[in-house]
Amino acid sequence: MSGTTASGRGRAGAVPRHTGGGANRWTVLTVLCVSLLFVALDTTILYVAVPSVTEDLRPGPVELLWIVDVYPLMAASLLILFGTLGDRVGRRRILLLGYGLFAAASAVAALAPNPQILMAARALLGIGGAMIMPATLSILRQVFPDRRERAVAIGVWSAVAAVGAAVGPVLGGFLVENFWWGSVFLINIPMMVAMFLIGRWLLPESRGERNGPWDLIGAVVAALGVVGMVFGVKRLGSGAPVFGVTTLLPILLGVALLVVFVRRQHRRAHPLIDMRLFARPAFGTSIGCIVLAMLALVGLQLIAVQYLQLVLGLSPLATGLRMLPLVFSAMAAGLTGSKLLQALGPRVMVAGGFTLTATAVLTLTAMGSQDRFWQLSLGFVLLGFGFQATLFGAYESMLSEAPAAQSGGAAALGETAYQLGAGIGVALLGSVMNAAYAPGLHHVSGVSEAASRSAAHSLGEAYKVAGGLGEQAKAALRVAARDSFVHGLRVTLVASAVLLLVGAGIALRLPRRAAESADRTAEEGAMVVPGECPASAGCEGARAPAGTGR
Repeated sequence: MSGTTASGRGRAGAVPRHTGGGANRWTVLTVLCVSLLFVALDTTILYVAVPSVTEDLRPGPVELLWIVDVYPLMAASLLILFGTLGDRVGRRRILLLGYGLFAAASAVAALAPNPQILMAARALLGIGGAMIMPATLSILRQVFPDRRERAVAIGVWSAVAAVGAAVGPVLGGFLVENFWWGSVFLINIPMMVAMFLIGRWLLPESRGERNGPWDLIGAVVAALGVVGMVFGVKRLGSGAPVFGVTTLLPILLGVALLVVFVRRQHRRAHPLIDMRLFARPAFGTSIGCIVLAMLALVGLQLIAVQYLQLVLGLSPLATGLRMLPLVFSAMAAGLTGSKLLQALGPRVMVAGGFTLTATAVLTLTAMGSQDRFWQLSLGFVLLGFGFQATLFGAYESMLSEAPAAQSGGAAALGETAYQLGAGIGVALLGSVMNAAYAPGLHHVSGVSEAASRSAAHSLGEAYKVAGGLGEQAKAALRVAARDSFVHGLRVTLVASAVLLLVGAGIALRLPRRAAESADRTAEEGAMVVPGECPASAGCEGARAPAGTGR
């Protein structure tokens, strides 16, 4: 989730300015959700195409990891930059530029002749996504000034995000099975062109206050810090030595740059992000819950796709269809999230969501080399509902805890936490998977040491190595690799469940009831509805935009 109004100190409230765009707010929500859908799709649509990409472009293990992960990495690192830039030059303007870049990068990715071009195109897609994601929720907040309606809109918005990420493998499987892997990118082009044309006509322009200069240096420092941290973690996940130049050094540099960014924001009169938000326990807790949820689960999705295709032998389309229970349960959680939050409160909803998701993950440890359809489907239903309920509760608690004048920066932090958790999670759980998988292939009867080392890289690589061996050695290697993968999957599932239960414990620091945060911020005079101006601010002429139903 994103929202990007930069907050300057000493302001009673942010008074957004709107120009043009008289569309009904629910029509605007539809446009924003379609935009988000395709950005979310690109996070996972490539998963089922990985075997086809590997066969066609022959990327190495590290290149393959970057082809998958560079998209969320670039998106995470640039959210603050483009979010706060949108406050200055116009959120709709940044959104439309994002549409254009996303379409162009999709064309390059679809026609990529080698892994390097595909990585570069995925990086550009990440940049386009970083321009689109913050703008969608920023505009949403402006056209839904009523908090109850806005909660419903955010529920729909978050459900679309979950559906996009979950439907990605289904759509990707259909396209790969009927066309070729490049088609997973080509579908973006007509939709982004359509969104560009519709967006210019329907979407309202909005800006935050232009108090003080925009901190370009701070935005770049934050972006480089995130890149350094995630790059180092990814190198660790690919098996690089912990104290190597390409692992520990980028992590330390990334941490140092983020420390510099935080100190810089503390000193500036008009910071990009007001770090005093973290003095509010519920705010920091919500951010931590978002990171843990993404870290624990996103890496599992790629591993699950490999399990369905390479262990159970399902086609790409069948793999995607098997994940539909997760899609529908996530939709249900997003659409009912507002009512659940009111009934349960943030503490129970988030902690319960973590616990339900951990339970789902542990039920999946019973999976083996044989297909267990109903058990897998039940696990996906519980996982999808619990995961989405966790994220909805954490985001709502985070946004409610932040004063309205700082809500944009708060939401940008939430989106960055989401993307950062996703990027690190793939590398972290991938490294756990590799550490548990590789030892099972060290000594396979009839297989040379060199062949065993190659097979230890991944299950797909093991099948390729087996193809060049004699019948007896081939069968032995395939069985050993499959059994080792299932063992590694179980170990990874347990690690994920542990992280989720840690998240459940942390969530106990959230407010018991949703009203607690609202009452506290209202007493501070900070709960200002976006689009309105508090009486204490002495503002004049601040009105809701045309077409918001006010």
